[in-house]
Amino acid sequence: MPTRTAAERREEARHAYDAYLAECPARQLLDRIADKWVTLVLNALADGPRRYGELSRKVAGVSQKMLTQTLRSLERDGLVSRAVTPSVPVRVDYALTPLGESLLPVVAAVKAWADGHMGEVAAARAAYDG
Repeated sequence: MPTRTAAERREEARHAYDAYLAECPARQLLDRIADKWVTLVLNALADGPRRYGELSRKVAGVSQKMLTQTLRSLERDGLVSRAVTPSVPVRVDYALTPLGESLLPVVAAVKAWADGHMGEVAAARAAYDG
């Protein structure tokens, strides 16, 4: 069996989507879905399609710029769909795609874990800082 160089092994791993490698596309996707706004927007869409204003109110603290960027990136990745209804004013609805729905159990579990363990984390932070 021939010996492979480190560069050849990295190239093979990149095609196998090894997120531990910096240049791996899976790492880029992991970066995206680990973003707090992505997690919150996906959870906000769990109950069905929402208009931009509804999402903005549901995800408190997100700026217009960040919400727009987040929705665009999710649409680009195929996790969210955008439906424009021609009316006055124009109606735009955002919804999870089947791919986005398949990610929902994971991000919902992370959100539930954060909600359920915040007291313990706060105590650990206080102990560390004290």
